[in-house]
Amino acid sequence: MKLLYWVTAGLLVGVGSLFAQEGEAGGEAEIGWKWANFALLAIGLGYALAKILPPLFKSRTEEIQKGIAEAWKIKQDADQRAAAVEAKTRALGADIERLRVESKAEMQQEGERIRKETAAQIARLKQKADEEIESSGKSARRELKAYAAKLALELAEQRVRARLDAGTENVLIDGFLHDLQRESKN
Repeated sequence: MKLLYWVTAGLLVGVGSLFAQEGEAGGEAEIGWKWANFALLAIGLGYALAKILPPLFKSRTEEIQKGIAEAWKIKQDADQRAAAVEAKTRALGADIERLRVESKAEMQQEGERIRKETAAQIARLKQKADEEIESSGKSARRELKAYAAKLALELAEQRVRARLDAGTENVLIDGFLHDLQRESKN
């Protein structure tokens, strides 16, 4: 870059001297010298530019190519990310559908399990109810038999009391006492 500044400064000095010489008294010789001076200046400037510009253009080209390569790499990376996101999105749709199917199957299984469990509970409750009914029936039959026996005894007692008079009662008591004495002797 420094060389470019020097060449530009030299060019300005050369052009300035060219115009300065033109202002002086001139002739054809001076015009020839002016043209020669200009030619030397142009050649020097061309040489300097030929020396300076190619590396400058080369470095700038390399920077541009490097920028293009980086941009290409960034683009490829972005494309890969976009493809990954798109694949995840497609997979997400498939995952949602799979979860839907699985949850439907699980709901059906759970419903079936609940139906079976409910049927088993109903069967147990029915069995307990049948057992309680049977137990209540047996208890009621026992109570009925006891009540019937009590009524039968009361009725028998009433009949016996109705037939029993004082003389029969004395005979029964005497017989009972006689049986007790005999048993105590044995």
